[in-house]
Amino acid sequence: MAHLHNPDNDPIQHLPDEATLAQMSDMARDKERIVFFTGAGISTESGLPDYRGPEGVWTTGDIPHIDKVKFDDESRKRYWQQRRQSYPFMRSRQPNAGHRAIARLEEEGKLLAVITQNIDQLHQKAGTHPERVIELHGNTHTFRCVRNGHEIDGDRVQEMLEAGDPDPRCDICGSPLRSATILFGESLPKDALELAHKVSLVTDLMIVVGSSLVVNPAARLPQIAKRRGAGLIIVNRTPTPLDTIADVVVRTESGPTLDALVDRVVSAGSTE
Repeated sequence: MAHLHNPDNDPIQHLPDEATLAQMSDMARDKERIVFFTGAGISTESGLPDYRGPEGVWTTGDIPHIDKVKFDDESRKRYWQQRRQSYPFMRSRQPNAGHRAIARLEEEGKLLAVITQNIDQLHQKAGTHPERVIELHGNTHTFRCVRNGHEIDGDRVQEMLEAGDPDPRCDICGSPLRSATILFGESLPKDALELAHKVSLVTDLMIVVGSSLVVNPAARLPQIAKRRGAGLIIVNRTPTPLDTIADVVVRTESGPTLDALVDRVVSAGSTE
């Protein structure tokens, strides 16, 4: 396993050193079934807070729970008030170099899938085909009603909120609405988790980006890939429980690192 020599109390480096970057590109160059496993850390460079960072729900204690959304009208109204203020910011976020680098790998025919814990849909915004993005925690741009699961677009909900509706309801059945994100108290969506498991079994290289790898069962997916013989690269600002089984671990900025990696992979392919 190759580690960057920057102790955890040192500033995060911009890029891996030359030898580590060369090892990463060598691992990716001949692979055609690369899977990325992305967490909040890939989107912090787009201005979004990490759930476990100083602005995240784990720190603030503002943790949305499914029971509050379903059964507590006052809690739901407080959520809507917060949503009205925060959604324009979320909607305005743009993909960064890391998201765009992953989309470039798809153009090169090397990307099998992106398994993401994020709800921001920045991978799709960057150009990754939606069918290749497996959203383990849903997304914040879609809502569905509590009673029947009717879906409604986030922009439509925002219009209702800005028009003064304190508790938007389903246009079809009148049921309360809830975000299509996975809330505390809910299990991960079965179909998404099963698909993520399948691609982890067949990938030849998994690259973890910006995930602490502490939330199961999702965090087990890199272990599954590694056991099946895939290479494993971890790009994360802090240590993870799977660092000891990875082939390469780097504590660098994800955007510049992925951009440099894909540049090398693409340039190598063009000279073959």
